[in-house]
Amino acid sequence: MSRMVVAALALLLLAGHPEAGQVTFRAETELVHLGVTVSDRRGTLLGELTADDFEILEDDRRQTITYFARGAAEGDGPELHVGLLFDTSGSMGEDINMARTAAIRFLNRLSDARDITLVDFDTEVRVAKYGQQDFPRIVERIRTRKPEGMTAMYDALGVYLQSAADDQGRKILVLFTDGGDTRSTIRFGDVLTLLRASDATVYTVGFLEHQSSGAKGEQRMRLGQIANESGGESFFPSSLKQIDEAFDKVVAQVRAQYSLGYVSTNPAADGRWRKVEIKVRRPDARDLRLLSRKGYFAPYRP
Repeated sequence: MSRMVVAALALLLLAGHPEAGQVTFRAETELVHLGVTVSDRRGTLLGELTADDFEILEDDRRQTITYFARGAAEGDGPELHVGLLFDTSGSMGEDINMARTAAIRFLNRLSDARDITLVDFDTEVRVAKYGQQDFPRIVERIRTRKPEGMTAMYDALGVYLQSAADDQGRKILVLFTDGGDTRSTIRFGDVLTLLRASDATVYTVGFLEHQSSGAKGEQRMRLGQIANESGGESFFPSSLKQIDEAFDKVVAQVRAQYSLGYVSTNPAADGRWRKVEIKVRRPDARDLRLLSRKGYFAPYRP
């Protein structure tokens, strides 16, 4: 399956960090790829819709769906690539054991993923990609990393998005963190721009119980923005039971996520943002909730 266009965007680095090189995202294919989940007013996921049930508008112009697949489809469904961003900074000290257990439990539930990209971060960012046969190595890496240093969360997101840019298929990323960034060279606004340029769906899991009330509000807001920008959701559990409930919901959404693709009727290769709206053509459409990205950057050819 062709991957969507990721515009020629660079990570904007803070002054004073010239050693961190410029990273650029590019793609050349024409197919715009979107992942979408649909649920009713009770939160029940709808997994039996067809391509004819969907309508896509790009900048208010109707588009023709040329690719359609269900997340649970076997054989001809898109490959699943799973990413895990794992915060090992010093501020995670009181939450690291619960976060380790949560991360391992989550990965165990997606054993059909083609590969797993693990990005653990503190002051530094480390990334590695594993196949399912390497699962014991992932577990060992998660269990042995000790909490220390500062929090380069935005840099870690940038590193993951760069590493996943060439993966074809569905990309699901789960971020485990206690919140605030204290180290990154990338600004928060730049992260949101990079998420808009990516086709990864991000779920954020925030361990905020040990944060101050003032910091907690801002961290909830930012983790929520990161998830919302990509068509995912954010969760803020305080117990393993709540974590399991959150993961049940995430895995159910992964299984019920539709993959839609279309070739834009706009031929301009100007790199501009294009607003995308997905609708469901059913009598009860007004009561349905759709999770998906809000648009994409057009290809850019100077």
